[in-house]
Amino acid sequence: MSAVRIKDRWGEQRLFEQRSLIAAFVIFALTSVLVGRLVVLQVVRHDYYTELSAGNRVRLEPLPAPRGLILDRHGKVLADNQPAFQLELVREQVPDVDATLKRLVEIGLLPADDLDDVKKLIRSRRKFDGVPIRLRMTDEEIARFAVHRFEFPGVDIATRLARSYPHREIAVHALGYVAAISESDLKRIDTGAYAGTTLIGKLGVEAAYEKELHGTNGSREILVNAAGRSVERAGAFVPDLRRVAPVAGADIITSIDLATQRIAEEALFERRGSIVAIDPATGDVIALVSRPGFDPNAFGRGLTRAEFAALNENIDRPLLNRALKGAYPPGSTIKPMVALAGLAYGVTTPEHSRACGGYFTLPGSRHRFRDWKPRGHGRVDMLTAIAQSCDVYFYDLSAQIGVDRLAEFLAHFGLGALTGIDISGEKRGLLPTPAWKRQAFSRPADQVWFPGETVIFGIGQGYLLATPLQMAHAAAIIASRGKSYQPRLVTALRDPVTNETRKLEPKLIEQVEIAQPDAWDVAIGGMVKVMNGGTASRSQAGAKYQIAGKTGTAQVFSVAQNAKYDESKIDERLRDHAWFIAFAPADAPKIAVAIMVENGRSGSGTAAPIARRVIDTYLLGAPTTELPPPKPIAGAPAPPPTATE
Repeated sequence: MSAVRIKDRWGEQRLFEQRSLIAAFVIFALTSVLVGRLVVLQVVRHDYYTELSAGNRVRLEPLPAPRGLILDRHGKVLADNQPAFQLELVREQVPDVDATLKRLVEIGLLPADDLDDVKKLIRSRRKFDGVPIRLRMTDEEIARFAVHRFEFPGVDIATRLARSYPHREIAVHALGYVAAISESDLKRIDTGAYAGTTLIGKLGVEAAYEKELHGTNGSREILVNAAGRSVERAGAFVPDLRRVAPVAGADIITSIDLATQRIAEEALFERRGSIVAIDPATGDVIALVSRPGFDPNAFGRGLTRAEFAALNENIDRPLLNRALKGAYPPGSTIKPMVALAGLAYGVTTPEHSRACGGYFTLPGSRHRFRDWKPRGHGRVDMLTAIAQSCDVYFYDLSAQIGVDRLAEFLAHFGLGALTGIDISGEKRGLLPTPAWKRQAFSRPADQVWFPGETVIFGIGQGYLLATPLQMAHAAAIIASRGKSYQPRLVTALRDPVTNETRKLEPKLIEQVEIAQPDAWDVAIGGMVKVMNGGTASRSQAGAKYQIAGKTGTAQVFSVAQNAKYDESKIDERLRDHAWFIAFAPADAPKIAVAIMVENGRSGSGTAAPIARRVIDTYLLGAPTTELPPPKPIAGAPAPPPTATE
């Protein structure tokens, strides 16, 4: 008989109770964790998650700072800002960037040629930044986009302040321009500080003072829907949207005198050339002209490839800043400085004279260095040689001084070196020496410095090259009797908030010392004689002040020893360049100028009359003379040369 198992009810009861307690504890623990987590989420970190939640429907939009104004010395506006509409794309909100851009091309809102550049620009920006893909839209383009707007999520029209140059081409090479931020720009700027900024300074004052002009961008929070578009919402759940106001860039006060600048631009008219005017007492640039020019507003709205190619490939090179980058033989304009070198080194005296029969030969050589006046000037002293621009006198003087001493002395007048003007792009020109020639040429035969090269060096020909800025700087040094001030375009900065103006002090580079106390009087006296019975007498006629000047004519190509220079038989672009440097009033100079007209025939006939109008405008308020008739059409017979250089 088997044993019968009796059920243990009390044991089972105890086991059930134990399991119930364990289950209750687990449920209680899990409930406590859940409640605790809810307390953390809803109470302890309520503010944090509220802000995080709002972030899903609040977008931070940059507010670009207004760019600082650029003013002339009298407060007249040279560059300001105007409202404009532009098309912007936010990459993270666009489903297919390539398809979107292709569609914008199809409806005529993007040039097809610019598509690759636009794609590169979009990729270079942060995905949540608005990227300008079309600047300064017209009313027609805005209307066309409005009709197709539903097709373009992540693309919208934004209102911005666009740069405006009310005087168009006037002073463009001094002011520069702004254009769309490029990939290369993004590599050198703080992209955070430029968030929302469309344009950046590219040349001139706009580029050199970009940091001051740019200002500090602000930001604002805006409510957006799922498509990223701004929406308005009312009620208790609207977050407290924050706004940080932008701070405008500083206003730049330049040394440019707008009236003088305008007359200088008009005086060159359709000629190719440059004019630079400087205050000898400070180095302030009164006018800086390079012609032909271009309209900087076109760069602000965005040039197509075809438009840029038309500018860049133009035979007259409107994008070239001839004032800073145009290097030309200065011709006879350096003769007052060569005369000063002769006095400084004790090679000659003002009274020493020599006969000029129309040519000069070096000892032991039959090569004739010709004077511009075939029959010569007769016997001339230093003042007469400067006044009549006698080549023979300066051939002889430069041979006596020697190339090394001549180059050393001319360096004090800024030749062969950067003047240090406060905008970029300046060229050094070339101040040749035997040491330079040994380095510049590879063939040993070409490395030899010949005595004849010193001879033509003394009349501003040969290897010697100078920019119009350098020659204006040199004229200012003569005018101030040796004080060399660093040229500058910006004289002060004005705070946009307090309206306080911070002036920038002029910088004295050097005081050119000459042992002979009357040397400056001789050089300046010779330049005064240039205007009174000398090569530029006609440009002094009727003036209410005395000008001290020097004409110059620089050959573009060499003429064979026995050949005759016939202007009527050569291409217009191979004709001589016309130079003129001057300052006035001669006894208390307030302005020094350099005029260079490419292929302008003669300094006296072309450049000097332009200088008179520029000086008139600055000193008297308006020009008192008329310009001579414009140059003949290229290829037409040239008028007979005047009896001056």
